[in-house]
Amino acid sequence: MTDIYGYRLKIGVVTPSVNTVVQPEYDAIRPQGVTNHIARIHVTNIDTVADAGIHQSIADIDAGVDGAVERVLTCEPDLIVLGVSLEAIYADPEAGQAIEGRLRAKFGQPDLRLVHAGESIPAALAAHGVTSGSIALLTPYGDTAEPQLTSFMKSCGYEIQEIEHLRAPSLVKIAHNTPEAMRAKAEKLAATKPRAIVQFGANLPFAPTAVRLEAEFGIPVIPVNTASYWHALRTSGIDDKIDGFGALLSEH
Repeated sequence: MTDIYGYRLKIGVVTPSVNTVVQPEYDAIRPQGVTNHIARIHVTNIDTVADAGIHQSIADIDAGVDGAVERVLTCEPDLIVLGVSLEAIYADPEAGQAIEGRLRAKFGQPDLRLVHAGESIPAALAAHGVTSGSIALLTPYGDTAEPQLTSFMKSCGYEIQEIEHLRAPSLVKIAHNTPEAMRAKAEKLAATKPRAIVQFGANLPFAPTAVRLEAEFGIPVIPVNTASYWHALRTSGIDDKIDGFGALLSEH
């Protein structure tokens, strides 16, 4: 016997308590027979304008990841998706792999799979045939996060053509960015002629806007939530082509 609704795949998702975007975007993509099971990482709604805010939010997330994973593991998911992007690459381009190793050891599950931005973003770019060259980044953060993002992308073999930050004043208000504001920043990035545009910040509701921009710009426009969920599906043998979320899910 198998799970009645998650008969193809059960996905455990851990995401910050302030995040209001990961859950609806993942659920919108979810194909028949796949279920998402959410556990929240307790994070206060920190002011992200000051440099200390980003550092504190990452510390809070790291402190709470293990507890959230412990809770969601009780439903016996097939894998865990880390529904937060900066945590997976912060201070170390291989931070995501380190978190996975820590969780495997802590919970005595050597085969535990953690899907995170540190592997999903490079995989998504490679699926589009973009394995090197210049890319542009869109983020909801400010300048504080820029060295971390640049270091990560360079470690993956890419050069940063341009970065645009939306500078959300708090973690919750990242999700308040309008399609118009995101489009304006993305248009500035496209004008620099990168090979692709990548968006970080899992609480940024960029996925619907990205679909339209990808068609207009003629280059891959990759939201982190789309990339993470796509990678979770594809590495689990779920190859359904799903329309409405860009070429990544409909063609790759």
